[in-house]
Amino acid sequence: MNRTVRISALVGVAALALAGCSSTAAPGGASTSPSGDAAAETASVDGARIAIGYEGGVLVLGGDELEVLGDFDSEDFIRLNSAGDGRHVMVTTSAGFQLLDVRQPELTDLLVPAATAGHVVVHGDTTVLYDDATSDTTIFDTAELASLDGSLPEAEVVPGVEAHHGVSVELEDGTLLTTVGGEAGRTGIRVLDADRTEIATNADCPGVHGEGTAEGERVVFGCENGALIYDGGEITKVTSPDAYGRIGNAYVSAESPLVVMDYKDDPDAEGYLLRNIALVDTASKTLEKVALPAGVEYTFRGVARGPAGEAVLIGTDGSLHWIDPADGSITKSLPVIDAWEGPAEWQAPHPAVKVAGDIAYVTNPADSEIVAVDLTTGEIAQTVKLPHVPNEIAAIS
Repeated sequence: MNRTVRISALVGVAALALAGCSSTAAPGGASTSPSGDAAAETASVDGARIAIGYEGGVLVLGGDELEVLGDFDSEDFIRLNSAGDGRHVMVTTSAGFQLLDVRQPELTDLLVPAATAGHVVVHGDTTVLYDDATSDTTIFDTAELASLDGSLPEAEVVPGVEAHHGVSVELEDGTLLTTVGGEAGRTGIRVLDADRTEIATNADCPGVHGEGTAEGERVVFGCENGALIYDGGEITKVTSPDAYGRIGNAYVSAESPLVVMDYKDDPDAEGYLLRNIALVDTASKTLEKVALPAGVEYTFRGVARGPAGEAVLIGTDGSLHWIDPADGSITKSLPVIDAWEGPAEWQAPHPAVKVAGDIAYVTNPADSEIVAVDLTTGEIAQTVKLPHVPNEIAAIS
């Protein structure tokens, strides 16, 4: 049965209730929120933009010089995800998904309400939002988000079956993949066709979490004992080499079938540091566990994919490591920050990495800095002091 409904322009009245949606003053007292002709001129400027979440707000930086273009009040803890349109970042708050225009820059009052805003997935022509409190999936045309003018475009809402912390992705032919779970736990995925009729399902994925779409629209989901791979209508389970081999996040390249995933092999381990990675070949349907060198650990925020398909990982040794996704070998290492320890809570500030174009941006909360690394030359392009301790990061090229 087709349970899809339509919603239209969700103007963020609720966003006005958020703590301080107005902009704050830049150093020296100048306003960081341009208006009028200046705003239009700023919005037309190309180049990378970086959004940095901090306790109580969000910064917008220019990607080239890393200068502060905007500083906006928000909640104490926010999450940041690119909307995929080259213009917006989805700011996850207690009220839902609030749109940050990084070109303007402006923390808009446009809000997609969600009781428990969760994952944002960009793939093909769509931007997909997931509400953990309802398991509802909201699907926007990404190009329409790029041309907003005071209101949100129509979106498709696919109602969830049972609430859980989940994720959804829509493929280019309209196929929707979404996780399955409930109060007793998360168990797997279901696949809906463009008419939202279920066409496939797999419940052999305890603790399903995370999603990534590789070359050929092969989609991978992490499990506590391996991963699920969706490929052309079929779902394949690949098993971890350990009885407990939890995978929670996927780092993908659309030009490669090889996926780098995080990997935890000790269910009783304290903290959030990880010492292994998983390599999943979505074409051959294989999974390999690879141990990192002694002294190199990381968290879920510490991995990204570079312009040549390589993985880059910011380790606890303070170095950025280039990793070959074919075998997990480290091909280059560059010291970029001081050595660091894992966070007491996953929400706490700790180093993270995002890539835009040829540049990897590494946050350094200990010194309130951001480091730009040119991945083509393998050198630090610049290190810039920030006015706040950085936490979450999103990069838009």
